[in-house]
Order: sequence, then structure tokens, then C-alpha cells
Amino acid sequence: MSDSETAAQVGREDAAAAPSAPARRPTMLTWQGVGASSLESVRLMAGGDRLRASGRLISGGTGAHRGALGAEAGDTGQAYSASFELSTDKAGRASRLLLRSTTAEDERQVAVSRTQDGLWLVDRGQGAERAEFDGALDVDVAGSVLFNGLPVRRLDLHRDAGDQELPVVRVSLPDLSVHLVRQRYRTVRVGENYSLIHFSCAGHTADLTVDGDGMVLDFPGLARRV
Repeated sequence: MSDSETAAQVGREDAAAAPSAPARRPTMLTWQGVGASSLESVRLMAGGDRLRASGRLISGGTGAHRGALGAEAGDTGQAYSASFELSTDKAGRASRLLLRSTTAEDERQVAVSRTQDGLWLVDRGQGAERAEFDGALDVDVAGSVLFNGLPVRRLDLHRDAGDQELPVVRVSLPDLSVHLVRQRYRTVRVGENYSLIHFSCAGHTADLTVDGDGMVLDFPGLARRV
């Protein structure tokens, strides 16, 4: 089987997996960027730990993301819009991410999929490239807040205190380069309505406020939910 055929099969295998808990009604989540120059809006469907999300990111390119995370948050000073579709498996592990970005000069697209044997396929429309990414189970998109909730939910860090350093497949915006990073999530406080999670990556740190479902309410220096 070719790499492109394997990538297409990932979605079919995920759909054929054993059924998870009944899905909730879809919800809309929106985050306003610091400085009001960026916006993220996501339609989210959750069933147990399985997630399906489709969203859009818009950046005015004014440098608001340089707060707590600097350029690592995806701020290149360039205005862009991006759309994505994400699915996880029944254990909350990322299975497929399709991401498109548009700038004044260019349009790009990349699909990132995790196979059942733990390999990753990165497909830009010219055949998939295989990578191990150190056994990563999570994906992240620069400048997005949604993706920081995935490891928190998967590991129940908003319910049971824990401290985890994780390999994560990260996609930069707007160039859609794909690379491995290491992110650490440590529970600071577990509360009834919200919890506090300390996040660090590449020397950048922030204390994330998450709701009862583990989704981010406030990412200081980047964005907050509205």
C-alpha cells in the first residue's frame, strides 16, 4: 500500500473503531487574541475522549502573539487566515489534522495523520512522508488555543494532578512547516469549575486556566475565551 493510500485509510480505521460514549451536541468555542488582532473559532463535537473539531484562525499580523510565547506562538508579523479539521481516536490521541493557510502571497495545505502502528504521515499533496516524531500522540498548531486542551483532556490533568513532558507534532503558521517539540503540562490546581495547568515549551511558560472539560479558558499572553 502506498503512503497516500495509507493516509486515506487512517480516517476509515478511526471511523471503524469501537464506539465511544454518546456524543454531545456540537458546541462553538471562540478565543480572542491578546491585543484583539487575532481570533480563533472552533466547532467542537465530543464523545467521551473522542473529539472532532473544525475551526478557523485569523491573524492581523500586528504582533499580538509576542506576549508570553513570542515568535514560538506563530507570530511572523504576517497577516494570514487558516482553517483546520481535527479528529482524535477514542483515547483522545490525535489521528488526523488537515490544515490550510492563506496569506496575501500564497496558499498552502498539509495533512498530518497518525497510523495505528504509531508512525506519522505528512502529506502536502505530492505523496506522504513518514516520520516517527518520537512516538508523539498529540498535535499542536502555532497560535491556536484549542490544541493545548488536547493533552490536558487526554491525561485528565484537570481532574487528577499530574506532571507530563510530551513529544508533540507542531505545525507552524502560516508556512505549515511540521516539526517535533516537547511540551510540559503540570497541574497547579484542580477546581470544581476550572483548573490551572502550568505549560512550558522551548523556554516559554504560561499558567493555563481550563474549564471542567479541560478546554482552555485563558492562555495569558496569547488569547482568552469569549
